[in-house]
Amino acid sequence: MASLLGMTKEAGLGRRRLGRTDIELPTLGVGCSGFGDRARQMPATAGEETVEAALSLGADYFDTAPYYGFGLSERRLGDALRPRNSVRRLISTKVGRLLVPDPSLDPSFPRNGFHSAMPFRPVFDYSYDGVMRSWEASLHRLGLAAVDILLVHDIGAFAHGDDHPRHLADLLDGGMRALRELKASGAVRAFGLGVNEVAVCDEILDEAEFDCILIAGRYTLLDQSCLALFARCAERGVGVISAGPYNSGILAGGSRRQGPIRYDYGEAPAEIIDRVRRIETICDRHGVPIGAAALQFPLAHPAISCVLPGIASAARMEETVALAGYPIPEPFWHDLRAAGLLSADAPTR
Repeated sequence: MASLLGMTKEAGLGRRRLGRTDIELPTLGVGCSGFGDRARQMPATAGEETVEAALSLGADYFDTAPYYGFGLSERRLGDALRPRNSVRRLISTKVGRLLVPDPSLDPSFPRNGFHSAMPFRPVFDYSYDGVMRSWEASLHRLGLAAVDILLVHDIGAFAHGDDHPRHLADLLDGGMRALRELKASGAVRAFGLGVNEVAVCDEILDEAEFDCILIAGRYTLLDQSCLALFARCAERGVGVISAGPYNSGILAGGSRRQGPIRYDYGEAPAEIIDRVRRIETICDRHGVPIGAAALQFPLAHPAISCVLPGIASAARMEETVALAGYPIPEPFWHDLRAAGLLSADAPTR
């Protein structure tokens, strides 16, 4: 790993403008769902150590949400950032869920994948009042005066099923007005979507104006279903942040990792594991870590400003930056495409 870090420090992390905004993001950011004790409890000092490592390596963009640990992620991120107030950093958080106090909750059991003891229950609300209340509550949890980007979290049929039309109407009739007002007043610099599905992005691009889209898990070595959407975003000057490059972990450790193999927030199906094994064979041939390929693949697309993996420790932060700078030969990408593992339209350089 030491040699990898040396190569990364020589190359450094680049920066890219986010669509038509004046925001320049590092090519590698920090997804903070782990700060909310996703899957496991985070050591007490890990948040500050992760933020310190990220800032020192140039990964100064942090994405959080009220939903992550039911407020815990925002609290930990804010606690880590406040003492470093003079250092450049960019923050996005999300709206669409309000956190309601609920004394009946049992903190000893994980909820929605989070091992957080925060006694709050998330309630969807995309209305004008809901967006305004969510933004203000996030500032209180963060203990910060402002965030840079607000993202509408988990709108769409993937999250809401038959209730999607009702929630979309709330957003278009009220929530969008709140987002416009916050940007016009200078309270936020940009607003957009933070989702896991392509269909709702296409639907809303026809209905409302957004500065950016954060889309998780839909442009990876295993799923390139965003290509047509990215073309639309480029035409309209809508920036793209590509989150979930590991598809919930399977592309970080591959099929040979110990413990459960996860894909898209659940157990990986056999056909996905088989596809990963085929990718691993080509990785072995070229001496490329699968995590390096997973991180670097999205950044070859010109529409993407930043790739956003979840990171919850300083060691993982250093490893991720090293993988992002690992030299990958062009024949590796050629072999993936020849094996039918990459779309013919997906750029690799």
